[in-house]
Amino acid sequence: MTELICFDNVIAGYGSLMILNGLSFTAEAGQITLVIGPNGAGKSTVLKTFFGLLTPREGEIRFRGERVNGEGPADLLRRGIAFVPQGRNLFPQLTLIQNLELGGITLPARERAGRMAEVLARFPQLNERLHSQAASLSGGEQKQLEIARALLLRPSVILIDEPSIGLSPKINQDVFRLLRTLADAGTSVLMVEQNVRSALAMSDRVLLLESGRLTMDRPASELLHDPDLNRVFLGKH
Repeated sequence: MTELICFDNVIAGYGSLMILNGLSFTAEAGQITLVIGPNGAGKSTVLKTFFGLLTPREGEIRFRGERVNGEGPADLLRRGIAFVPQGRNLFPQLTLIQNLELGGITLPARERAGRMAEVLARFPQLNERLHSQAASLSGGEQKQLEIARALLLRPSVILIDEPSIGLSPKINQDVFRLLRTLADAGTSVLMVEQNVRSALAMSDRVLLLESGRLTMDRPASELLHDPDLNRVFLGKH
């Protein structure tokens, strides 16, 4: 496998509060890497730091072997990295199609139209709601729209934070299956998720964080079948 992302002894946080405390890990290309851990472990901070929303105090972050410390979100988007944050991140009064167009606003109009058609082919449910306000979409449709918007720029990596929040178990599975399909087609995924058992079933590797440090790196299938999964997740391994 090819190393895609590397955190090397990264320290990062907010003001004087450090959340990541010498975090080191790697994520491979073409895989779903799942980040788990108890509340406050630093999971979301990993994604924000990688996407340039936080600047590491110490350590190094590499993407495809190149140092990306200090690069902002626009620079990282150009490198092929997309971020789908936790919660809803749509313009609720705009239509589905208008929200999607905004995701490709930097593209020439003709190219944007072609990519929108390409992306929407993956989401037949969204095709039926193109002119509906985003606020009127179900939770599952809104999450699909956020992922579709991220795909407009044809990213090589998607960072996604808690995709199952507010969704029914069935829609959760649909979202996880979609991410699995994307990974199988070559789009790498770095995912934070509290719905551990369902997420493990679709992931390749799992990283356990505790107090901003890596305490476990295992194949997801191995952990999924661990009879002490709950104990491991709670950090009592």
